[in-house]
Amino acid sequence: MPAMLRTLAQRLGLMSDTFPGGIHPEEHKLSAGLPIEMNALAPIHILPMKQHIGEACSPLVSVGDRVLRGQKIAKAEGYLSVPVHAPTSGTVVKIEEHAIAHPSGMGMPSIFIESDGDDAADASLQPLTDWINCDPTMLRERARVCGLAGLGGAVFPTFIKLVKDQRYPIDTVILNGIECEPFLTNDHALMQAHADEIVVGLAMLRHMVGATAALIAIEENKPEAIAALQQAVADAAMDQVQVVVLPVRYPQGSEKQLIYSLTGKEVPAGKLPMHVGVLCQNVGTTKALHDAILLGRPLTERIVTVSGDALPTPANLCVRLGTPMRSLLERQGLKSMEGVELIHGGPMMGERLRHPDIPVVKSTNGILALSHGFMSAAHSVEQPCIRCGHCSEACPVSLVPNLLADQCRADQFDKAESYNLFDCIECGCCSYVCPSNIPLVHYFRYGKGQLALQRREQAFAEASRQRSESRMARIEREKAEKAARRSRVRKAHAPAASDAKTADAKVAADTKPATGTDSKEHS
Repeated sequence: MPAMLRTLAQRLGLMSDTFPGGIHPEEHKLSAGLPIEMNALAPIHILPMKQHIGEACSPLVSVGDRVLRGQKIAKAEGYLSVPVHAPTSGTVVKIEEHAIAHPSGMGMPSIFIESDGDDAADASLQPLTDWINCDPTMLRERARVCGLAGLGGAVFPTFIKLVKDQRYPIDTVILNGIECEPFLTNDHALMQAHADEIVVGLAMLRHMVGATAALIAIEENKPEAIAALQQAVADAAMDQVQVVVLPVRYPQGSEKQLIYSLTGKEVPAGKLPMHVGVLCQNVGTTKALHDAILLGRPLTERIVTVSGDALPTPANLCVRLGTPMRSLLERQGLKSMEGVELIHGGPMMGERLRHPDIPVVKSTNGILALSHGFMSAAHSVEQPCIRCGHCSEACPVSLVPNLLADQCRADQFDKAESYNLFDCIECGCCSYVCPSNIPLVHYFRYGKGQLALQRREQAFAEASRQRSESRMARIEREKAEKAARRSRVRKAHAPAASDAKTADAKVAADTKPATGTDSKEHS
């Protein structure tokens, strides 16, 4: 159904629990129903100094230092940042750049910790068992010092989302348990195994932001998780909490699309969910909040789906941060990387990795090993656009992707921005349905990158102009001050007016021509 008709039908009440656009790709949930397995400690853990949106951290340790599990090893720099903690006890063996999960293969300063096998924990953070009587500010600070960031993939610092702003009161908390990306099942497994902790974490969120109601969103293809959370809510006897079952549709897990599906509220462009009275939190982040407050445990591990058609044994693993991805793939039976493509995250929005020695970080919800044939089917040769309009129908934010791609391809970035380029969430729906195999999202990322570069250059030029103007103004001001000082000195040392008149008269008398006797003597 075209996006316009779908939106109209929903607003007329003919369709519910959906959003404009979207697709239903093959799910490939190979690890669905599998329990969470504990992964063994790695010999070396590699901790990049940036595992969240915002500023990179600064190391607090030096080579040779012994650290404990949960010890803060890197401090946050700036407001939009959270610290990094040691995933196990051991010794810092080096601090240097190492490749991170980025398509470019770029590096990031990282701390290398050699595990000692003891896994001794730092007990400096005490559990807050009476959290219901704690000030929300104290709980929010606990989320910050424990390094919590969104585990759904965006890794936005959690404590910032928990600010209680009187201008924008939160009335509804939404727990996001959708997980609509193909292959990924980490949240599915987490909801089955830790439903009680997730519900307690939800109660903490409501307490911290003052919300009156809560919704737990799960897609209908997760019946075990639905039953587990319904039972947990019933056992906790929580009021105004509802488990909402939604139809399977991608990208329903995207924050704005989920809010629209559940509440009918549209988050305006450039605004946040808090501006419409909603807090949206991933179930994994909620479980981590429970552990930080009730157990005093910083974020040092997460659930990771290791899957793909090239992997002999898919699994849901509980993995310590910093574990090299190669060890997880080998654990699941993948001995050779020849002819295998690695994806960090899901196949729709994930990043292709250049090699498997990249560490697990806070944003690692999945590691996919896909065969060359699988990737080739999804990345065929690009053909000319036939103007079929399928991309516009699939776009969940009602953009016109083919026109946007034309502008980005032609380097007309200002025009692309006027077509709301930055509203694109890069979900990949348009590329998925394109019969011409046009990598539309790649063009959008290129356009956004070029616009960001232009803005940085403009900001640099403006800052340079301001510095130059400030320098010229300072020079002119110093000249004026010097002139004023010289004027004051001249006035201070100049003779008085009466003295000047006497001196002038004396000079005039001395220079007056001789008369009388003098003239006679001359004659």
